[in-house]
Amino acid sequence: MPKHTIVVDHEVYERLQREAKPFVDNPNTVLRRLLDLGQEAPGAARRRRSSVAPLLTAGLLMPGQRLTWRRRNLGETHTAYVTEDGYLRLEDGTICDSPSGACETVADCKINGWSVWHTDDGVSLSALRDRR
Repeated sequence: MPKHTIVVDHEVYERLQREAKPFVDNPNTVLRRLLDLGQEAPGAARRRRSSVAPLLTAGLLMPGQRLTWRRRNLGETHTAYVTEDGYLRLEDGTICDSPSGACETVADCKINGWSVWHTDDGVSLSALRDRR
């Protein structure tokens, strides 16, 4: 399904933030709930199982844990948070099912997200995955 952009004023955005369920919602899911449109758009693909969930199960990541991708050459830093079910929630509320998908969402390019997302301790997701 194609994505579209809408602009909302500060008051509407604050309301969306208040209505959001932490670590679950993004602005789109809040609007779908408020507009009584159901969980998924008609014809939308179901969300894939999270590839990070096994790291939660192994105790190597925790719900709410911050992950950072620092792009030194571009002077950019991106942040994602691990949800309770092992997805990655980006700063704008978008939920991604894989580290690489999160990279593609924030940077619009294909990158191995397992090697670029790091915990606050500087450990990559790839290194955590190798510990399982």
